Amino acid sequence: MRWGLPAYALISGVAAFGVSVAFAQAGPPAMAFADPPHKNLKVLPRDMPKAELLGTMKFFAQSLGVRCTYCHVGEEGKPLSTFDFASDAKDKKKTARAMLAMVTMLNTEVLPDATGLPDAKVTCYTCHRGSTKPLTAPPPGAPNTVPPPPPAAG
Repeated sequence: MRWGLPAYALISGVAAFGVSVAFAQAGPPAMAFADPPHKNLKVLPRDMPKAELLGTMKFFAQSLGVRCTYCHVGEEGKPLSTFDFASDAKDKKKTARAMLAMVTMLNTEVLPDATGLPDAKVTCYTCHRGSTKPLTAPPPGAPNTVPPPPPAAG
């Protein structure tokens, strides 16, 4: 019996499908973030679920336009499992903790009283907008929200 191209294509497709089902059964690869309690969390809750911690770290990275190595000890391009996330060797991590304390104070003590809105919140992105340095002026192209000065008396 001679097999043609359609038979080989069918066999290849079935094999690829089988491999993909096997990978799906194995689940996602293990992340470098440990299950709670996490090591050396000083501002974030030590019992924070792994998925929530990972999401929070991704939000920080996106808000400042950085990667994990900005705050954590590790080599860019290497697997996260090789990073020392608990290390306090980088000053940027200490700065991040101070900023988190500031954001918490603003969100719990200042904004509810100042705005009268109990749900008013600031985040890293409020000031950083994808930059490591907080922006001190509106981003280019932002609408002018400052009212014009009153006309001169004349």
